[in-house]
Amino acid sequence: MMNNTKRRLYPAASTALLAVLLHGCGDTFTEIKVTPPLTGEPRSARVVFLAGADSHGSNAHEHRAGSELLAAALRKRNPTIETVNIYGGWPVDTSVFDGAHAIVMYCDGGRSHLINNQLEAFNELLDSGMGVAAIHYCVEVQRDSPAASSMLRAIGAYFETWWSVNPIWNASFLTMPTHPVADGIEPFQLKDEWYFNLRFAKSGVAPILSAVPPASTMNRWNGPHSGNDTVRTQVAEGKSQVTAWVYERSGGGRGFGYTGGHYHANWEHPQARELVLNGIEWVAFNP
Repeated sequence: MMNNTKRRLYPAASTALLAVLLHGCGDTFTEIKVTPPLTGEPRSARVVFLAGADSHGSNAHEHRAGSELLAAALRKRNPTIETVNIYGGWPVDTSVFDGAHAIVMYCDGGRSHLINNQLEAFNELLDSGMGVAAIHYCVEVQRDSPAASSMLRAIGAYFETWWSVNPIWNASFLTMPTHPVADGIEPFQLKDEWYFNLRFAKSGVAPILSAVPPASTMNRWNGPHSGNDTVRTQVAEGKSQVTAWVYERSGGGRGFGYTGGHYHANWEHPQARELVLNGIEWVAFNP
């Protein structure tokens, strides 16, 4: 979606949209937009989208536009859902999470991750059983850090530098598992920056998307994101790699990780978009 017409793939939010500015440190601010259910029925779930700043120019890492698109698509498929879109960072007033069933994080990771300076608040959300969906770069947290422990607890995996890799490749997802997140999803092929060889929890993780990376994914030198001897051996042996997964936390709560989402235009792909929406609903509607 590289122009304004395509960005209107889904209808704009209704005039009932509520926008609030909460001022934080210095000149920064957090913008919060609440869109209530589109019907007069009781709210079935409240989903909070946490979007980081756009960071890669046009058509890549468009976190705000991607979050808006997914929130609108979620309301369209289930008009009883209330969505909250947050831009500019972690909200100063954490009461915005009150009554929420899930948070969807779409932001830069590593040293820039939104949770790095908010681990106490994030861990409290996990303690409450909050569902968590993490898209693309935000599955990466600094290795051997408290944030890594929290992300592993939240979604059952994370991108670990010097172990995981982030090549751009055309992945062929030939089969779909029997799982609610894969319901209605047909096998598909899509070029994206699909991460793999992630650090996974020892139990509770179920793969959703898996593909065999081509040899070209190892064309770069070894580095914190580009390769290592272990992953080179796996690719040479044709090992299938997990690029999206679900997680059932032992203490309650669900997690969903999706490593695609680098290219904004890929949200036009129906199989990829609907799978992510399935994942968001799955973590939100936890019986």
